[in-house]
Amino acid sequence: MKKELYTMLIALFGVLGIAFGQAQNPECMTNLSIYAEHIKVKNFDAAYEPWKMVYESCPGINKANFSYGEKILDYKIENSSGAEKEGYIKDLLALYDKSMEYFPKNYSKAGVASDKASLLYDNKKATDGELYDMLSKAFAEDRANFDNPKALYLYFSSLVDLHKAGKKELQEVFDVYDDVTEKIEEENDKILTRIEILLPKEEAGTLTSKEKRQLKSYNSYSENYGKISGSIDSKLGALADCDNLIPLYQKSYEEKKGDITWVKRAVGRMFSKECTDDPLFRKLFEAQLALEPSASAYLYGGTLKAKDGDNKGAIADFDKAAELETDARKKSDILYKAATIARKFSKSQARSYAQKAINAYGSNGKAYLLIANLYASSANDCGSTPFEKRAVYWKAAEMARQAGRVDPSLSGRAGQAAASYNAKAPSKTDIFQSGMAGKTLSFPCWIGGSVTVPNL
Repeated sequence: MKKELYTMLIALFGVLGIAFGQAQNPECMTNLSIYAEHIKVKNFDAAYEPWKMVYESCPGINKANFSYGEKILDYKIENSSGAEKEGYIKDLLALYDKSMEYFPKNYSKAGVASDKASLLYDNKKATDGELYDMLSKAFAEDRANFDNPKALYLYFSSLVDLHKAGKKELQEVFDVYDDVTEKIEEENDKILTRIEILLPKEEAGTLTSKEKRQLKSYNSYSENYGKISGSIDSKLGALADCDNLIPLYQKSYEEKKGDITWVKRAVGRMFSKECTDDPLFRKLFEAQLALEPSASAYLYGGTLKAKDGDNKGAIADFDKAAELETDARKKSDILYKAATIARKFSKSQARSYAQKAINAYGSNGKAYLLIANLYASSANDCGSTPFEKRAVYWKAAEMARQAGRVDPSLSGRAGQAAASYNAKAPSKTDIFQSGMAGKTLSFPCWIGGSVTVPNL
């Protein structure tokens, strides 16, 4: 033990000695100050030489050697060509590796792998196999810090391309898809928790300038996760259609039926892709129920009952599923899925479940979008005049906009939906002719509530 302690102390003092020695180097300190000033005015050419001197002579003197060095080399790569550009790319790859060596608390294994993969991809310096191997290793060894949206996409995209080239099995594609989408949901949920705290203050007009910047940043991050999630789904495309899922799961069923993770993912994917008419779905559901009588198992049971016309039994299973789940976000997701099934036999019941989903987890934007769609699909059944019927679209647009507010990752879909609904609502001419501008219009149908007609 003493020998190990001495060894650790010697290593520690060695590192401290190096850092102290570098800090005492007046040339390094002078050039650090010089290149930092150039960076402030984005004069990267002028910053390059003093930065290079400090980086090569005193790499551990300040983290700026790496954070600013990345900016400088990015600029050099973008504004060079040929052998010169190749040299800068090589320098930046080396810088990423050294960042962990000198500042391990600031640079993670997953973060460095993400940056390197992005650089190699952007400059066409790596094959799909090389990108996938690099990112797969980083995800396995440092999942907690693997949160870069672009890297998550590259990780999955490179695998799909390898599968299309006949080099990877379809099951691996599905496994990584599940891992990546789960990670995106986790990261977005962290952001939505912060947004949820700030939204009431925004509505009350009491946000500080710092909080406004934070909210803007959170919204941007969430939107990026939403875009990447959509790109990943597009990349998966037809690979996850029932025609591919069913034979794959049939082939693996006997071997995997005791693996709860595999069973749950298989049932969940068949559910989301509406492959529930195939007998295999019931078979997988029963396997999950036997292995783990969880909340989601009752959700799927309710789905099967709804398909058999047993709406009362379906509702009972949905309620049981929600009752069993204790995690707020998962409970909300179950209630949302229940709403998507309930809409097939009762719009008011579907809204009830969607509202319960929102009550369980206020950031469930999908539930708001579902309610918006339920309202829009009832426009012709609500109101006695064409104006009153079309006014329902304002209510639908209002719900769609709220979806994007509580979950910015859905802002693209929410904005498109709101614009579509507003286009179907009464025009300015209609409002003028109706004499309803600025007045409140109530809905006597199942929707209930009211809207304020826009002023002209």
